[in-house]
Amino acid sequence: MDVGTRMYIAYGTSFKSEKNAFLKAVERASATGIASVRLDKYFSGQEYVELLEEKFGDVSAYLIPKKNATVRGTRGWKIMLRDFVDDPRSFLHEYFKRNQSESAISEDKRRFGWRIAQRKEDRIDTAIFCTAVWHNLFWLK
Repeated sequence: MDVGTRMYIAYGTSFKSEKNAFLKAVERASATGIASVRLDKYFSGQEYVELLEEKFGDVSAYLIPKKNATVRGTRGWKIMLRDFVDDPRSFLHEYFKRNQSESAISEDKRRFGWRIAQRKEDRIDTAIFCTAVWHNLFWLK
């Protein structure tokens, strides 16, 4: 989601795992490009920062590192850890902008419903695509 406009730029769905949904979203977002990303605790590992750097180049990552995190890793990972340690208040201010995405999804569930009769991957993907389009139309200014 674009934080400034609250419009969806990419999404991913999967009945198999949240990771598969994330990878689909990253693949779709790679066409548009992003400058920064905020991910929840499930995706707070070095490998995800590496993936984002590979797909988007110089991207600012805002993750809460796991307790066993090391300083080994890519340049982006080290910069993120430094920012987290040097100015945790500013870092957390940026990190919690991801709540906009969470609240938008909740808003869409209430507005459009989230019941899909048949749980086939292509049908749920199409339904969520339509929801994303309607969401963006509601937020056009």
